[in-house]
Amino acid sequence: MSDNQLRLVWIYPDLLSTYGDQGNALVVERRARQRGLDVARLDVRSDQPIPTSGDIYLIGGGEDRPQRLAAERLRRDGHLQRAVENGAIVFSVCAGYQILGHEFINDLGQREPGLGLLDVVSVRGEGERCVGDVLGDIDPQLGLPQLTGFENHQGVTHLGPTARPFARTQIGKGNGTGDGTEGAYNGTVFGTYMHGPVLARNPLIADLLLKLALDVNALPPIDDRWYEALRNERIAAAQQPA
Repeated sequence: MSDNQLRLVWIYPDLLSTYGDQGNALVVERRARQRGLDVARLDVRSDQPIPTSGDIYLIGGGEDRPQRLAAERLRRDGHLQRAVENGAIVFSVCAGYQILGHEFINDLGQREPGLGLLDVVSVRGEGERCVGDVLGDIDPQLGLPQLTGFENHQGVTHLGPTARPFARTQIGKGNGTGDGTEGAYNGTVFGTYMHGPVLARNPLIADLLLKLALDVNALPPIDDRWYEALRNERIAAAQQPA
C-alpha cells in the first residue's frame, strides 16, 4: 500500500463474474472502509490492461468460453504475473482458480495454458458435476475458521508439490480429486472453487487478504453479526440430511 490507500482490482467482470462472485470485491472494499482505509477500487474489463500497482486482485468464475478468452488475454497482458512478483495478493474463484494454474481444459476440449501462478493442473471430470454446499477445514497455518461455500463445477484440479490445499472438505467435493482437498494457495496467491460469494460467507478470509496487504497481524474489530448470521444459516443448511 501507498499513502494509506488500498488498491483493489476486480479482474474482467465482463467475462468472470458468474454466480455472484463480484460480491467478493464488495466485501473486501466494505471491510477495508469499515477499518478507516481509503480504498481505490478498479474494475478492469477484458479490453483494458491489468494495472501492476494493485494490492489485492480478485478473479471470479465464468463459463468455459469466457474462461478461455480471459486466459488468453491475461497471458498476453502479463501484468498480473508482474504484480505477484511485486508482492500483490490474488484471490481467485472457480474458472479464475483454474486460470492461475499451469493449464486447464477449455471449451474446445483442448489443454489451455494458464498463468502458472499456482502449481495446479485442472482437467475435466468424468463423473457427476460437483454441485452443492461445501464445509471444510481451512489449512491451520492460515488461522481461519470453518470454510463454507457453494461449488458448481466439472473440473478436477490436481495440486503439485509447491501448492498447499486451501482447505480439506467435510462435506462436498472441493478439488474433485477424491482426496478431500479444496482449493490451493502458495504465498500470496489463493484459489478456491467456492462461490457464495465466498468472502460474504467467510469474512475472515477477506480480513486475511487485508492483513497481507497491510502487512499486519491483526485488524480493528468490526460488527460481524450479519456475516455470522449468514454463516450459521448456510452451515446448518449444509449439515441437513440430503
